Amino acid sequence: MKLSIVIPAYNEENYIGPCLKAAQKEIESSGCDAEIVVVNNASTDCTASVASRFPGVRVIHEPCKGLSRARDRGYRESRGEFIANVDADCLMPKGYIGEVLRQFERNRHLALLSGPFYYYDLPQAAQLVTRILYLFSFFPNVIGQRILKLGAVAQGGNFVVRRSMLDKVGGFNTSLTFWGEDADAAIRLSRVGLVTFSMRLTMKTSGRRLIKEGLLRAGAVYTVNNILMIFRGRPLKGKQKDIRAV
Repeated sequence: MKLSIVIPAYNEENYIGPCLKAAQKEIESSGCDAEIVVVNNASTDCTASVASRFPGVRVIHEPCKGLSRARDRGYRESRGEFIANVDADCLMPKGYIGEVLRQFERNRHLALLSGPFYYYDLPQAAQLVTRILYLFSFFPNVIGQRILKLGAVAQGGNFVVRRSMLDKVGGFNTSLTFWGEDADAAIRLSRVGLVTFSMRLTMKTSGRRLIKEGLLRAGAVYTVNNILMIFRGRPLKGKQKDIRAV
């Protein structure tokens, strides 16, 4: 089963290198037939040139800025049966690909598999808070999806989709530039298959957005947007901040 790792990147010259190193190491360790596609999303720094230095990595240029647009471009340019959507500041841990393939092999109805982040640059107290918040993903994915039939949620930057089912729902919703894009994908895919949030599928990432915006505020905004996406189909209005650490 071929796996495509799609990495949207906007001005990520400081993070894309370690991200690609970790992904390539995990591909080699797993022995999986996999490709890496970096979507350079209107970057004005050296993101594209840094990514191009990695053998075997394809760099696609998407001039129209927007996370969903970048994810959708990566989906359409990639070739794998499964598409892992990974953010440019993520570090794929050992065993990640094996867990993905095991869960999709086990359940042919699985449309989207997601899991939590481990924020490697946050203090332990903050790690505990985020872990507790992630446990609440059980409710929308079980109650909202299987009982109320309203939809599900996913963690953007750490979710894998089955291409045939993403084809059925027409790809990603490019009208959503940032907030709600992951929940939108989960909601629409829950109508054609199963969406699962697994605590076993942990992805390492930077907590720079939580540091800049504040852990509780960022968590509240994310939770509110997930609820709004499920019940009214659109997130809070407002433009996201571009968070880039130097």
